Amino acid sequence: MYRCLVTGGAGFIGSNLVDKLIDLGFEVSVIDNLSSGKEEYINSKAKFYNLDIRSIKVKEIFKKERFHFVFHLAAQIDVRFSIKNPETDNHINVVGGVNILENCKKNNVRKIIFASTGGAIYGEDSSIPTLETAQPYPISPYGINKLCFEKYLNYYHKVFGQDYTVLRFANIYGPRQYKGGECGVVSIFIDKAINDEIYTINGDGSKTRDFVYVDDVVDAFIKAMDSEYSGEINIGLGKEVPIFDIVRFLDKALGKRTKRIYDSNIPGEQERSCLDASLARNILGWSPKVNLEEGIKKTIKWSQRNSI
Repeated sequence: MYRCLVTGGAGFIGSNLVDKLIDLGFEVSVIDNLSSGKEEYINSKAKFYNLDIRSIKVKEIFKKERFHFVFHLAAQIDVRFSIKNPETDNHINVVGGVNILENCKKNNVRKIIFASTGGAIYGEDSSIPTLETAQPYPISPYGINKLCFEKYLNYYHKVFGQDYTVLRFANIYGPRQYKGGECGVVSIFIDKAINDEIYTINGDGSKTRDFVYVDDVVDAFIKAMDSEYSGEINIGLGKEVPIFDIVRFLDKALGKRTKRIYDSNIPGEQERSCLDASLARNILGWSPKVNLEEGIKKTIKWSQRNSI
């Protein structure tokens, strides 16, 4: 039986991943400081360590548990926060990540699978949809620091033989996102709309993104466990969607015109983003199963059942 660690396992994506790993029969531990995650989301069958990934105590957990696989999701995830607080973003996403990686190396972890970002890494100058071979020029500290940790993973692989896979995700959405306190345009709009509140569209709604449903993301993590590929793999729907399409699908699902206002663009936010996920199909045998309209309906149903 494999022993797995999920950092950030109390968060939106991490908690969904923990549930799946436990369903598959694995022993799972979670490291999370609950800065954005919710303890209520952690599967009762998982071991929970309330700890920051930068803590020196992380090494004690690795020595005790002897993990086979580490899924590294714990991070500062808000692009806007990173723009205002680049030093904090670096300390969590790079220094904290290296602490996890160093313990993987010292404790002979079979593989580390890293939750990176496709949208924030490639920058404005890449062709759309963007391949993994595109030269990355991130325009936010968040994207810069995610890319920096990817380079650490490659270094540890080349020098120490530490196996890894980087999953570069498109914009992820789905159940547990808004209540977890994590950012995400779909979850923010849904949360506001079902409570009949006004949500804000930055710009005119023409910015494009690639959206991928959380269950498809979890499937990509699971498939990456068996892959021998060390490198970066895009995970996305592969469709460039304007923000206003979210509004359209939201209005349609709720049967009303939801309340919205328009504001100025946010500095550091990209105009366009869409990932080419053909490598994921070829390497992992992965393809998304949930389209955006269906995913929004699923997320609305969850949000209505769990609204406060």
